[in-house]
Amino acid sequence: MAESPFKADIERVQKEYSEKMTPGAIAYIPGSSVVNKTGSWRVFMPEFNRDKCVRCYLCYIYCPEPAIYLDEENYPVFDYDYCKGCGICANECPTDAIVMVRETK
Repeated sequence: MAESPFKADIERVQKEYSEKMTPGAIAYIPGSSVVNKTGSWRVFMPEFNRDKCVRCYLCYIYCPEPAIYLDEENYPVFDYDYCKGCGICANECPTDAIVMVRETK
């Protein structure tokens, strides 16, 4: 995954405000979660069965986060650093190639 174009801005703001802010969930720069890994929020995670996949891309299209990308063969790949476990991908999959399982870590 490409490095965020906002990385320098985020680091500058974090450095400037790190001593002034109390611990908590802080979004230094509003916007996409591309710059904020959100996978640790997950209780359930998608488990993918490549043999059942028909490459309809509904999971990729409906994923509300940048958590699914396509590999060289155009199969979905799940980026668990960003997947929140919402289950939309599994709900939209017409062949049940994706099922939600309880997170193990």
